[in-house]
Amino acid sequence: MAELIALRPGTRRIPPQTGADLPFCRQLARLAVRSLYAELVLYPKPGLVSLVDNGSHEDMNAATFMRSMFALRRYFFEIARAGMEDAPFHVLKRLGIAAEARMMRATGGINTHRGAIFCLGLLCAAIGRCRAKGTPLRAAAIQATLLIQWGRELGAHSGEADTLSHGLEARLRYAASGAREEGARGFPSVFAVGLPALRRTLAAGGGLRRARVDALFALMAHMSDTNVYHRGGLEGAQTVQREARAFIARGGTAAPDWEARALACHHSFVAARLSPGGAADLLGAVCLLQSVCGGMD
Repeated sequence: MAELIALRPGTRRIPPQTGADLPFCRQLARLAVRSLYAELVLYPKPGLVSLVDNGSHEDMNAATFMRSMFALRRYFFEIARAGMEDAPFHVLKRLGIAAEARMMRATGGINTHRGAIFCLGLLCAAIGRCRAKGTPLRAAAIQATLLIQWGRELGAHSGEADTLSHGLEARLRYAASGAREEGARGFPSVFAVGLPALRRTLAAGGGLRRARVDALFALMAHMSDTNVYHRGGLEGAQTVQREARAFIARGGTAAPDWEARALACHHSFVAARLSPGGAADLLGAVCLLQSVCGGMD
């Protein structure tokens, strides 16, 4: 945990920075990449790519995700620095578009981390802004900073339709929410659902692996995932939420047979070609916040 000491201010106020704190930005970028790696290596993880198998995907595997992660290292540093320097939203958006292009080049045109680029990038910007203002790095402060600094632009951005992506197509057809809608509201699924679920399991002594599984299932049970709607339509979305809620109702990873039930859910999702990629992206954001904030609200 030594790498988090400089990031975690506790209740002590950090003196505001006069310029970009480049070591902090580099450290935060490393934590963002590690958070994406933590999501990748988690298993069982219903329908999603891991080191064990490709889940419901035929066009990507763990190596694809690794190439994407390496391509994004510079982006997280740049957007943390931009947030620290109080950059306007159009600058953050430009950085995200450039990062998405690098991701696509690294993966041969496969979308591995588009949602994560948006979500983790904005969180890095908000964390950088908190650091610059001397605001203690607490989850509530990070969310508030995100909305205060860029909330209006995020609201407008959620209504834009640059290209007809799979996510936009699902939103138009099923009125499902996606990453942009989450961002416009300050990522409530991350702060109010995924992060509390992870912290509850940690507080009960469950360890990080179980905590991340519980957080993922909590996100799957709660959110409207355009990735799922794209692959499985309304029936698929209902299946994902029903299976996730059943897992939670049985006690989540606190149940003795949790691993077998999570694995059975994984196999059923693969058979139905369901992949809750939106929940996976937000799990990466939960992991980042936990790394930065620890157990502080």
